Amino acid sequence: MAGKESPRQKMINMMYLIFIAMLALNLSKQILQSFGTMNEELTDTNIELVDRNNQFMQGLEEKAQEQAEKYLDLKLKADSIREVSTGLYDYLESVKEGAYLKAESKGIQRSNYSKLDNTAHFTQEFFDGEELKPEGQEFIDQMDNFRNSFVQIASSDPKLVSIAEEVSSKFDTGDISTEDGKPRRYLDYHYKEMPLIVGITKLSLLQSTLQNIEAQLLSTMLEGKLKIEASLTNFDAIVVPDKSSFFAGENFTGRIILGKNDPTLRADKVIINGNELDDESMQQGQTLLSFPAGGVGTKNIEGEFQFTEEGELISIPVSTSYEVVPKPNKATISADKMNVVYNGVSNPFTISFPGIDANKVSVNTPGLKKGKTIIEKGRKKKLTGSSDYELDLSELPPQLRGKKQVIINVTGTLPSGQKVTSKIPFRIKSLPVPYGTLDRTKPKSLKKSELTSSTVTATFGEDFDFDLPLRVRGFKITVAGVGSQVVSGNELDGQAKSLVQRARNNTIVTITDIQTRAIGSTTEIKEATDISFVIVN
Repeated sequence: MAGKESPRQKMINMMYLIFIAMLALNLSKQILQSFGTMNEELTDTNIELVDRNNQFMQGLEEKAQEQAEKYLDLKLKADSIREVSTGLYDYLESVKEGAYLKAESKGIQRSNYSKLDNTAHFTQEFFDGEELKPEGQEFIDQMDNFRNSFVQIASSDPKLVSIAEEVSSKFDTGDISTEDGKPRRYLDYHYKEMPLIVGITKLSLLQSTLQNIEAQLLSTMLEGKLKIEASLTNFDAIVVPDKSSFFAGENFTGRIILGKNDPTLRADKVIINGNELDDESMQQGQTLLSFPAGGVGTKNIEGEFQFTEEGELISIPVSTSYEVVPKPNKATISADKMNVVYNGVSNPFTISFPGIDANKVSVNTPGLKKGKTIIEKGRKKKLTGSSDYELDLSELPPQLRGKKQVIINVTGTLPSGQKVTSKIPFRIKSLPVPYGTLDRTKPKSLKKSELTSSTVTATFGEDFDFDLPLRVRGFKITVAGVGSQVVSGNELDGQAKSLVQRARNNTIVTITDIQTRAIGSTTEIKEATDISFVIVN
């Protein structure tokens, strides 16, 4: 029998307990941080998926308008699918936003994942004891409505039956079996007493599943490549990438699905790009792909499926391609100064096509040339990068005379050889009215000697970002109570000086009709604003 523990031993035991508790606390924070990171990645992926599906629908809309007989029925079905999936997606987003706002009301930032550990939020949101609150029932109703509506729409098309079955499985809200053999309700299992960031991540995962299924279904509807045939010799091998294009350095991820997509069917051997896939890749009804996507450009996937049918080896070829593009970091076309271009100056532009090398991009616009000049810290700087252009309107090209806008036409050649074009209009705006000045200033009063030695000047002001100096060609000076004189050039002539000398103290002097011209440009400039001041002794 062990003796009583000494005070020292009791202290050592207590320190061990504290140490273990600290380890558990730190581990818990690491787990919460991991869920937060996972949620970030899911959120970014969801944005890409939503954008891709929106582009698909836009393309389908255009096809339905061009060939209504061929594509209108397909578009109407796609609209029905989009309506039910968007409804659930937006609802899940509102539940996530409510969880974030609850945390923020307690001073916890959305990115502070280790603090998003509240296990009471979803429990209080969805449950009243063991019973579901109306909010909990709404969650179940939203899931059920989406699942039932989606299955009803998809099940009417033999090509989409397998996707409908996938939706039935992944959005099933029935009881879930557990290791102890006691089934738990859907919301109990997924959200009751679940840390806040874990519940949010589960919602993001549901959204990602939703968008992937929508993309898969819409793609299948348009391509029409799924075929139900009795013999394996009539099967087509279809490569379904997880994304339509991949960034350089990513892994290509996707699936090869046979037309029938029979869940009992499993290939004997699959060879892709000369490599035989392992057993884990060859699953029932599908073969999983994962390999480096490679550098920018068009990549081919070649290979074969091998099956045994009635003792005979059947080989089904695999042949497809995909595009690898660099990550875009700029808009396709952007004016460096503003949304308009100015008549009379050289307007700098940055023009590029994301995913296309600069030497595969061409621009066809009157007056546009390579290279540009910008003003940086008060100094001119010449840029000659691959995306640097300048639209020179210091003298309007004949094609643009009388026009109110110019079209920037950009053509890019994809790695496949296909050409893509973009046309962006920019308004042609007249130069602003310049400000009349004396020696670059706006005086309120001048001595006679100061006025007679001054030079009449004009400028566009600090708000005009272009370097376009002006020269005064002539003006009219009026001395109140004495007379007026029209002057050629930018300095007072003898007659004008005589008027000034005859002026009394506090006489108002006005300089009007200030005619200017731009140095280095043939564009006509409007008269500068008037200058008014008084003569003092």
